[in-house]
Amino acid sequence: MENKPIARTLRLLSQLMELHEENPFKIKSIANAAFKVDKLPFPAAGKNLAELEKIDGIGKSTATKIIELLETGTITELKDLLAATPEGVVEMLGIKGIGPKKIAVIWHDLEIENIGELYYACNENRLVEAKGFGLKTQEEIRKAIEFRMASNGKFLYAQVEADANQLLQLIKDIFPGAFVKFTGEYRRCCEIITELTFLVGTLDKRIGIDALAKSSILSNLTVTGDHLNGETDKGLMIDILVTESRFFYNELFTQTGSEDHVEAVLARITGGIEDPENEELIYKKAGLAWMPPELREGDTFIEKAANNALPQLITYNDLKGTLHNHSTWSDGVNSIEEMAMYCRDNLKLEYLGMCDHSKSAFYAKGLSIERVLQQHEEIDNLNKKITGFHLFKGIESDILNDGSLDYPDEILKRFDFIVASVHSNLKMDKEKATARLIKAIENPYTTILGHPTGRLLLSRKGYDFDYYHVIDACAANNVIIEINANPLRLDLDWRWHQYALDKGVKLSINPDAHRNEGFLDMHYGILAARKGGLYKEMCLNAFSLDEIKKMFELKKSGK
Repeated sequence: MENKPIARTLRLLSQLMELHEENPFKIKSIANAAFKVDKLPFPAAGKNLAELEKIDGIGKSTATKIIELLETGTITELKDLLAATPEGVVEMLGIKGIGPKKIAVIWHDLEIENIGELYYACNENRLVEAKGFGLKTQEEIRKAIEFRMASNGKFLYAQVEADANQLLQLIKDIFPGAFVKFTGEYRRCCEIITELTFLVGTLDKRIGIDALAKSSILSNLTVTGDHLNGETDKGLMIDILVTESRFFYNELFTQTGSEDHVEAVLARITGGIEDPENEELIYKKAGLAWMPPELREGDTFIEKAANNALPQLITYNDLKGTLHNHSTWSDGVNSIEEMAMYCRDNLKLEYLGMCDHSKSAFYAKGLSIERVLQQHEEIDNLNKKITGFHLFKGIESDILNDGSLDYPDEILKRFDFIVASVHSNLKMDKEKATARLIKAIENPYTTILGHPTGRLLLSRKGYDFDYYHVIDACAANNVIIEINANPLRLDLDWRWHQYALDKGVKLSINPDAHRNEGFLDMHYGILAARKGGLYKEMCLNAFSLDEIKKMFELKKSGK
């Protein structure tokens, strides 16, 4: 068992203990241990009882619970608490914005035992009657439930990637020599997947359908015409279309693009399409350059394809460095040196930009001014020590409520670059949020606008602001916009990349890594960037070390 599921189990235990009003000291101890386990730089599963209890923040009692979990798959105390708690009440613990204390009131005082009843109560204005609740809290809970309900049956691209590739191989094994491809949302690299779709081209589609129907690769398998539908053990819906080989590329085209895209391309074709040998012929007949699957959303890129002006989409190999990363100086797991060596030796990159949290982020050990100076000294020493690689001094500076950054100018000017991000007060109205961002963008020390909307896919919508005004402000102030590559964020949304690029605003694919493995999220940032039409010349961290040094120096000089 990996650290994250161990940490989640301990966190659930602490929540249930609080819900049932157990010893506050024990609750705090378990909650703290959950946080510590999640941040461990080594697997807890590899340690014995004596080794676990010596880890800061764990202790003998919690270490015993971890060993029990690793050996039996559960914790007796947790099982007892779950047995004493309605399933729907446990599910409420996953709703953002309400903790165990409020859920206890909802359960005991209002006698509400599931999310459906809670949503109904919000709409009936019942929560305002309960102790500790008000209209504002009720509205926040209602919105959180609506967002959760809308997310049912949806998965992050990153969540399905491993299963998708495994399933693709299983289908290929059933049909050796057949054409087998992803289609739909997954082939277009959409950030959210509602259904995983495949196309199989075979000489005899009836034999193919029968072979798939007899296989055990899916649960709840049904056959409707040429389609086989089922689901994975995780609840992801699967659709497999089987067609004759001669129709394969025609179907691949129609099953891949969004409905609007397919209609826009077909509208340019006269006389129909007769069994094309590849997708390129379909686009050629429409008078268009071939369009990569990522761009097949609506008609956004149709005109560029017609003028043979499609961008040469960025690839992972174009990246020369990585910016916006967190070390043990704030809330990261690895040291700066460990991250630098990983980037140089494993990822073959030229540079690393450290961006630990700033002083306002007290919850993440944000750096005081004194600690900033100490970190800069360490980075200077590492740059002398490590060959063939460079470390940049960055910071993720909190954008305060009034739009200012949370260090004085004499400290801000010491950094090579600054990522300015919002982490607090995410509920400002659109006008105030826009003004807040623009003021931060106009700060002469802001280099990059970090995860602009603050969204968390499938769990938090993010705040509203005027995209046009914010992107225009970035263009006017020579500020880069981040594509945060964490698969939960992918923010700036790809739908706004073209507007930014058309305005001359560069983008930066930043992993926001908090451990070495986090650098691999740049893969998902690349997918999002390709959907938005990003090319390497407009990607900050596709610049060579010499080029990005010059860019940072020009920014600091105000030119």
